[in-house]
Amino acid sequence: MRPFIHFSKVCLLGALALPFFSPQLGAQSISPVLAPHAQDVEEALDKAFEYLLRTQHPDGTFDGQYGKSAGVVALAGMSFLAAGHTPGTDRYGKFINDCIDYVLKQQNEDGYILTTGKPDKGMYSHNISTLFLAEVSGMLDPGRDVKVRAALEKAIRVILLAQDAKKRGGHEGGWRYSPKANDSDLSVSGWALMSLKAARLNGAMVPEKNIQAAIEYVKNRQGENGSLGYQGKGGGRVALSGLGILCLTLTGHIDSPEVRLAQQDLMNRYQKLPRDSHSEYGLYYVTQAAFQLGGESWEQIGDWLYRTYLPKQKEDGSWSGKTPVYSTSMIVLSLTVPYRQLPIYQRDETIDE
Repeated sequence: MRPFIHFSKVCLLGALALPFFSPQLGAQSISPVLAPHAQDVEEALDKAFEYLLRTQHPDGTFDGQYGKSAGVVALAGMSFLAAGHTPGTDRYGKFINDCIDYVLKQQNEDGYILTTGKPDKGMYSHNISTLFLAEVSGMLDPGRDVKVRAALEKAIRVILLAQDAKKRGGHEGGWRYSPKANDSDLSVSGWALMSLKAARLNGAMVPEKNIQAAIEYVKNRQGENGSLGYQGKGGGRVALSGLGILCLTLTGHIDSPEVRLAQQDLMNRYQKLPRDSHSEYGLYYVTQAAFQLGGESWEQIGDWLYRTYLPKQKEDGSWSGKTPVYSTSMIVLSLTVPYRQLPIYQRDETIDE
């Protein structure tokens, strides 16, 4: 079959002004929200990265309930990218390459990147893995980069076909655990949309109709009070309001009424996150959303993030959870939001004005 997408020969990542601040790159212009906590964040990241490096197996996997999931391995690799580390360079270059190689090995012939042991929720792993591959593509050695680009083309085709599968009423435009599911949920759909957006930034020709269908799906999850629902309208966790804001701001809808309504819900409920049963991914969505919104939203949530989660780090460098590598990776991704090292999460730098 004719491929849905085509990657340009010129990687677009080089055109982005990525360097901002990282412990390794040094401070160029530290976010005012980060500045009072910068030294503590640097020390926490060093400890976290040493923990992840120490616990990674030779095949790129980790211990724990989901330590062999391609999605969790991808999140671990992305956490290093978020602090300015790159594949094949410095102390952590091999770690990132091992994550990439493991994710590539999990891809089937049809392009599906399965979650080991959890095929019924495979699209989570697939979408996160696709996002990771899109973020590293173009910064790899030639041999590995060719493999990643080939894998990305097949992986994105799986996402597009899954979105186009026949859906029940109200579920059109989204994604669910299985590529052939006839329903959708906001959480899986958010990762899918982010992976498509990242692929576009990297030169992939993702059809506009698929992006627009996903945006409409997100908007249709919002209730009258601004909250977004997991499958229905409204009433979901605050994490889903963060995810909705993130999806809409990354696709150019920051001034939409849906974002403003969700922002109100976000600011009313974000401090409840530590008591949430899915607090790590909720924290990731909420902090990314607040940073995209900028202004008072980021000032409040950013300062709260550092004051609340830095003290929770364990002596070994990890953060507690059923799978510590997952918890640690997600919190590192949250702490490094203002570093702006991941191309997908670039923002309009006039937003605070």
